[in-house]
Parts: sequence; C-alpha cells; structure tokens
Amino acid sequence: MPERPPTDAELEAAVERLSDPERFRAAEARVASVAAQLQRILNQALHEGGWFGEAHEAEVLKAATAPDQDERLRAVRTLLAEETRMGMLVGVAVGWELAIELGQNRQED
Repeated sequence: MPERPPTDAELEAAVERLSDPERFRAAEARVASVAAQLQRILNQALHEGGWFGEAHEAEVLKAATAPDQDERLRAVRTLLAEETRMGMLVGVAVGWELAIELGQNRQED
C-alpha cells in the first residue's frame, strides 16, 4: 500500500529543516558519489522537456545579440534565472523520485 503524500505543512517543515547548513553539507556528501549520474538524468529530463531545444537556442541567441547593452544584460539575467528555476524544479523532482525509490527498496528488504 503506497504511503500518503505529505501535507503542505509537513513539506514546509521539511524544507525548513533543510535550511540547516550542517544538514545540507551532509546531504551533499551523500550524493557526491552519484553527482555525475544525477546531472545526466537532469540534463536528459530538461532536454526531453524541450528546454534545450530550438526555442531555447533562439532565446540564447536573442539574449546574446540584443543591440542595447542594458537590454542584453536583462535578457541574459532573465534567461539564467529561468534556467536555474527549471533546473531546480526538475532536480527536486528527480530527488523526490530517488527518495521514493530508496524507500521502496528498503521496504522490500
């Protein structure tokens, strides 16, 4: 029987606990050995989601070649912020699924 999904309050409390620098360093150390595989999964998910397709390349070109320096800087900053946001969302989804997978493996043992 699958576990119930966490409530918003439980999720918020868990995210708050993650703000502890020591806890975050420990989490980083745990995933360091699989960082390359996780990055490959993240890149694959972003690519399959269309993020690195022709539309993205067009936006990169548009940002890099904007004639006005202020406009160019704004466009590059916006593009970087969007890429970061998408990377975080997909990264969290990958991490979440990894946690579920690990939990299922523990239950089977």
